[in-house]
Amino acid sequence: MPSGKVRFYDEEKGFGFIQGDDGQQVYLHASVIPDGADIAAGTRLEYGIADGRRGPAALSVRVIDTPRLARRGNRKSADEMSVIIEDLVKLLDAVGGRLKQGQYPERAQSRQIATMLKKVAEDFDV
Repeated sequence: MPSGKVRFYDEEKGFGFIQGDDGQQVYLHASVIPDGADIAAGTRLEYGIADGRRGPAALSVRVIDTPRLARRGNRKSADEMSVIIEDLVKLLDAVGGRLKQGQYPERAQSRQIATMLKKVAEDFDV
């Protein structure tokens, strides 16, 4: 059974590509990924190959190894994140109320909110 690393995978679009150990590029569709598997660039897979409409396509995918993410060790606990999210919701609710009145937040506050949202997104995206 051939193996390789995921070169690219877009969860929203439901497809990606595997770079086989033999150098062959293989199409990877979400329908062949096992339930609950976490697929990202660098994930090692074993797979069968079938001829698809546009070339080789993966079948019977099995995850061998998921890349370790350095940030995962720095991840906040769920309790800490729940407090942060509650505070962020309150802040965004206040901004939403002002927007309904036709008032955008000032530039400094906008940057602060954007920075907070990016940080929360980074903590979730590990």
